[in-house]
Amino acid sequence: MSTRQIQCAACLIGILVLTLTGSALAKEPRQTEDEGRAQLAAFAKTYSTRQEWEARARTIREGFLREAHLSPLPARCELKPIVSGRQNREGYFVENFAVEALPGFFMTGNIYRPAEAKPPLAGILCPHGHARDDTKGVADPIARGGRFLAYTQTRAATLARMGAVVLTYDMVGWGECNQVKHEDPNVLTLQVWGNMRVLDFLVTLEGVDAKRIGITGESGGGTQTFFLTALDDRIAVAVPCVQVSAHFFGGCLCESGLPVHKSSTHDTSNVELAAMAGPRPQMVISDGNDWTKNVPGVEFPYIWNVYRLYGATDKVENAHFADEGHDYGPTKRLAAYKFLARHLGLNLKAVQKPCGCVDESGTVIEDKESLCVFTPQCPRPDYTLKDSVAVAESFERARRAGTK
Repeated sequence: MSTRQIQCAACLIGILVLTLTGSALAKEPRQTEDEGRAQLAAFAKTYSTRQEWEARARTIREGFLREAHLSPLPARCELKPIVSGRQNREGYFVENFAVEALPGFFMTGNIYRPAEAKPPLAGILCPHGHARDDTKGVADPIARGGRFLAYTQTRAATLARMGAVVLTYDMVGWGECNQVKHEDPNVLTLQVWGNMRVLDFLVTLEGVDAKRIGITGESGGGTQTFFLTALDDRIAVAVPCVQVSAHFFGGCLCESGLPVHKSSTHDTSNVELAAMAGPRPQMVISDGNDWTKNVPGVEFPYIWNVYRLYGATDKVENAHFADEGHDYGPTKRLAAYKFLARHLGLNLKAVQKPCGCVDESGTVIEDKESLCVFTPQCPRPDYTLKDSVAVAESFERARRAGTK
């Protein structure tokens, strides 16, 4: 992208050009562990009652949305869903989808449905992290991994076999959501808005119970999990995996590329954004070999205390795996399955062995090409936006319409 294009796109949604987005108000993506602890201690002194916390949470939410250029929210266009490529598997089936987050700008992904469960059905969003598939050159956007990775497919298929309708979907700039690059200066705005629009799609699907909506993702997908849960009350259950940290804010533009953690009116961290799930059920999954290593002693007690103000400590849990690393591996998935089953009314026994472990062997790992919604037989519409400038213009029109 040229400098002129960057400046044009930035001006259209009221942000500084890419070289200036790291303003004095923006949070650095990392601080020391001691600084993280001290910051939480300072935050804790600002409230002592549920009412005081809720006032703080409102200020945080307002500040986040404003700095993300989502206040007011853009007008919601028609989703115009495109669904194709059904593949029937044992206990579930998979389809491919695209919906318009903005006119001409598509969020893309897959729908995993139980084969026989009767409605009403829980719905679950599965945003993905930044893990890559290195079997191909990274210049190939599909090779970046995301929803195509085996463990993402496994999680979604297993939850579908348990009776949920599950959506996996591309990060902006990954997979088929490639109308802008993931490094675009507006990616945080587009990603948060895209999350909301995919949620809009989920609650419209036949048989889905809009009061039983869960979300779970790992790493950068964990960030999107607690971002969306903090901002949208339609999320009923949240399971952020290997991302909640007092000292790390996410090193990608989609997580900390705008000053959503600190502005002239608010100062917060990912721990408080996760705490804003309260009193809704939440499991925070952490491990001993990344920035979530301190969760049992630092981050989780802070979140637990917020739930205490609601009398809801029975609804929040920490599953910590001290000997594991930064992934959404089998033991972490098992913890999530049990928690989601309990709070969303899923049938854990449908996938459980007598030993209590979960049998994921029923998942068929699909070829990437078969999971793509846009193909020569199902091409993108002619009005598809061609580049980041066109997407930014569409966003600005939607934002102006949202003020009316």
